[in-house]
Amino acid sequence: MILEKITAPNDIKKIKADEYDLLAQEIRRFLIDKVSIRGGHLASNLGVVELTMALHLALDLPKDKIIWDVGHQAYTHKLLTGRAEGFDVLRKYGGMSGFPKKIESDCDSFNTGHSSTSISAGLGIVEANRINGSDATVISVIGDGALTGGMAYEALNNASQLKRNFIIILNDNEMSISKNVGGVSGYLNNIRTGKFYNNLKSSVMNGLGKIPVYGDGLIQKIRKTKSGIKQLLIPGMLFEDMGITYLGPVDGHDVKQLVKTINDAKNLDRAVLIHVLTKKGKGYELAEKQPERFHGIGAFDIATGEPVKKSEKSYTSVFSETMLKLAKDNPKLVAVTAAMPDGTGLTAFRKRFPKRFFDVGIAEEHAVTFAAGMASQGLKPVVAVYSSFLQRAYDQILHDVCIQDLPVVFAIDRAGLVGSDGETHQGIFDLSYLNSIPNMSVFAPKNIWDLEEGLKFAVGYNGPIAIRYPRGTAYSGLEEFQSPVVYGKSEILYKEKDIALLAVGSMVSVAAEVREELKKMGKYVSVVNMRFVKPIDEECVEEMTKDHSLIVTLEENVLSGGFGEKISAYIKRNQYNIEVLNIALPNAYVEHGNVNILKQNSGIDKDSIIKRICACTDV
Repeated sequence: MILEKITAPNDIKKIKADEYDLLAQEIRRFLIDKVSIRGGHLASNLGVVELTMALHLALDLPKDKIIWDVGHQAYTHKLLTGRAEGFDVLRKYGGMSGFPKKIESDCDSFNTGHSSTSISAGLGIVEANRINGSDATVISVIGDGALTGGMAYEALNNASQLKRNFIIILNDNEMSISKNVGGVSGYLNNIRTGKFYNNLKSSVMNGLGKIPVYGDGLIQKIRKTKSGIKQLLIPGMLFEDMGITYLGPVDGHDVKQLVKTINDAKNLDRAVLIHVLTKKGKGYELAEKQPERFHGIGAFDIATGEPVKKSEKSYTSVFSETMLKLAKDNPKLVAVTAAMPDGTGLTAFRKRFPKRFFDVGIAEEHAVTFAAGMASQGLKPVVAVYSSFLQRAYDQILHDVCIQDLPVVFAIDRAGLVGSDGETHQGIFDLSYLNSIPNMSVFAPKNIWDLEEGLKFAVGYNGPIAIRYPRGTAYSGLEEFQSPVVYGKSEILYKEKDIALLAVGSMVSVAAEVREELKKMGKYVSVVNMRFVKPIDEECVEEMTKDHSLIVTLEENVLSGGFGEKISAYIKRNQYNIEVLNIALPNAYVEHGNVNILKQNSGIDKDSIIKRICACTDV
């Protein structure tokens, strides 16, 4: 196998050009085999095989730098830098990350995980190289979807002023900015990237500028004429008008043409954008037909594409079903997502209520303010978003929603530990940053019933409110407890004495398990489903201080700024004579791995909690 010859960075340069197609096939076969066992991001990686090969052929790694936007398409990059063995433990605890990680390899120049960041990071590296005296080539690879994020345009605007080489590759695997693929485009690219043309243009302009009276006028006429021709022939005028040289479109599966274009772009002392057309899921027919389904996928059968493990009812599907029921009776209810209709469970809503569904692209900041605008005019927007991605819209939540006290509902999926995607995707900060915002209310359901009732309550609530729920199978236990949802009020599940477990969301089921074990030890334990993290049920907390000597708070969020700290502050402020034990995630970034393993290592699993409670000697 050709792939076996690649064990270190730049080994691909030893491969013969007539073997590139075969190597691409081997890479795709390798990726399909590994992801089918381990799960991961498949379609996006299959689409960039030849592009990644071309980058490694044209660059000298790790001296030159590649910044992958989001980074879930960096599997081939990892293969070509000698990390084939890492795919056996891909996204496993202690194993290789599914995203670029500087600690893994010097060839991973920048950690990524969120969208629309690569151009900003790349531009920063270019300027650092200038100051440090480095002549390294810097390339940012960004997808067409990521260009819907405003940060990308802020970076493009900044890059237009650059006087050094900086290459941006637009990996277009869905929409086409222009269909002008072929002779004219290639011809113009060859002329405009050639050193002769650029030197000649500079000489002519300098010469004309020295002509008295008429020189400047001639230059302006030439520029106007050139601009007019470009408007007709060059497809990338959006970028050209920003001051960024546009090359393409280029066939993203033609290694030789890609290498030539990248080398041509390296000749320019300014920002250059190469528009590359690729096919998501290329080489695996099922992924080509359903790229969204194979974007991020668990273990699957290669022949059928079907999951190996039968999926169970998730909180996402419960949210989806409840939204349909509520929208049927409420014509003012609208749904907003930032390019995640499938992931957030809004696909069914889009089909049933297309005029009330809005996908704004990868633009969380815009999504929130857009929702605020609709809320200001009497609509009831529900913004469905992953916890990790909502972080990007903190200012908009505070400034545009909460200051005006607008009735926007935030349906926060993937709250808490999400597992295999690692630090950039763990939803472990939302309680902390939402807690800090006046007018915001936060609800966390204990199970399926709580989510349904909580969402109904939120849609009827006249103010900003967030409902946060975890990834994965929806908890159906404790179904005998179904007290109505009342604003700011908790639900007492078990009332005893001595130890009071005040739990939030996903930790309520854990609290019930902890109680069962402690009762076997002869201890008396109360369990409270707090439901509302903001505002907290102060009356309930005060009641627990009367018959208990220890209050234990449980949350799947970092300790700092979270639910536990609020309870501790309340008790201290009111000088209650009771001990408080906060069970929460450490104030740190949590790496990728199985969620159960991460919970054990973070000390929020049942056994760890019991040990900490028993260590409180005064109980």
